[in-house]
Amino acid sequence: MGAVDALRELLAQHALYSLGILLLLGFLIGKIVNRIKLPEITGYIISGLLVGDSFLGLIPHHMGEGLGLVTEVALGMIAITIGGEFYWVKLRRMGSAIVIVTVVQLFAAFVLVSGVLVLLGMPAPFALLLGAIASATAPAATVAIVQSLRARGQFIDYLYGVVALDDAGAVILFGVVFAVASSILGDVGAAAGAAGAAAAHGGGALSIVLHSFAEVGFSLVLGAVTGLLIHLLARKRTNSNEVLITTLGMLFLSTALAISFNLSPLLTNMAAGAVIINISPDNHRIFRILKPLTPPIYALFFVIAGTELRPEVFVDPHILMLGGAYIIARAIGKYSGVWAGCRIAGTTPAIRNYLGICMLPQAGVAIGLVLLIEASPAMAALPMEYQPMISTMVNIILLSVFVNELIGPPLSRMAIIRGNEMREEH
Repeated sequence: MGAVDALRELLAQHALYSLGILLLLGFLIGKIVNRIKLPEITGYIISGLLVGDSFLGLIPHHMGEGLGLVTEVALGMIAITIGGEFYWVKLRRMGSAIVIVTVVQLFAAFVLVSGVLVLLGMPAPFALLLGAIASATAPAATVAIVQSLRARGQFIDYLYGVVALDDAGAVILFGVVFAVASSILGDVGAAAGAAGAAAAHGGGALSIVLHSFAEVGFSLVLGAVTGLLIHLLARKRTNSNEVLITTLGMLFLSTALAISFNLSPLLTNMAAGAVIINISPDNHRIFRILKPLTPPIYALFFVIAGTELRPEVFVDPHILMLGGAYIIARAIGKYSGVWAGCRIAGTTPAIRNYLGICMLPQAGVAIGLVLLIEASPAMAALPMEYQPMISTMVNIILLSVFVNELIGPPLSRMAIIRGNEMREEH
């Protein structure tokens, strides 16, 4: 262990040591897993798991702020990339199909997960909360795989559309369910405190719902303003370096503002990307200029995500039972919901059969929502007999993230290749 301790001491001196090790190790393991037909991001996650606290413990805890900055930048770039696919010409061609598919799969996952957990003995309010969290899908893996495959086409348009709308829908659904669950638990007044001091004087459940809608609305407004400013700064500039500098500057500012005002940086930057692409067709160049920066940032993002995974939750039989039920029910709900939505919308068989598989990855949004529950005054005010249930919920989500972040990307890659009717050699 002498060499490991020496390396740990070196990494503790500066965040750049950690970032360098993470980037190189992620690259090497990514190439290894790619040889066995797994996506490189699976290798990135595995490398992060190896150097995280669960195994070698090479990344010191006090480096979290520097690593968190990389995560925020990566999420901003992922979100603006998704938003850039919301080109009105394509959306008009697809019509209401994306909305139908998104809504059906959201509620299918919510209902199935909630129902299964209730049948297994979990109190209904907590089961409903986990069902709402189950509706969220992680966009990062999807975007990274699509870009690595250089995939384009109708399947990708549907995929980006559903993933983007899914985040907004999941936030709204969670807000409504949180209010209902808090009411059932008999502490509406404390629940209202999470939405602001004014809500404490009455109308608790309604305040939580309105707060969720306001979060989505203000996030979209901030994103629209950001997209407009990026367009104004870039439209008369022919120098690619100047466009890159101004775009990144606005991207960093919008992400920081969203975080500072408790808005959604994902929704903010998705809205910015959508505004940029729809103001002028010439703005395609902005996304082309950003593209060369994405490989190293995405690599770091997934390696850092791997350091946060906790395989020790596998040893608790109770968590294994409930977590396994959550994972299976969510997978069935997501796939069957997309399939049913596609049937209603009249999509092609390829989209109907494979799009649901791409909905399996789950990460940041789910963790954020369950931690919000854990930190909520409403939950802190519950009787002591309920407190272990909150810890159980956190562990179920961590188990889901661990499993879905490892098996989700390979399945998504297969589904994108087949659904987009690409050849396997890609």
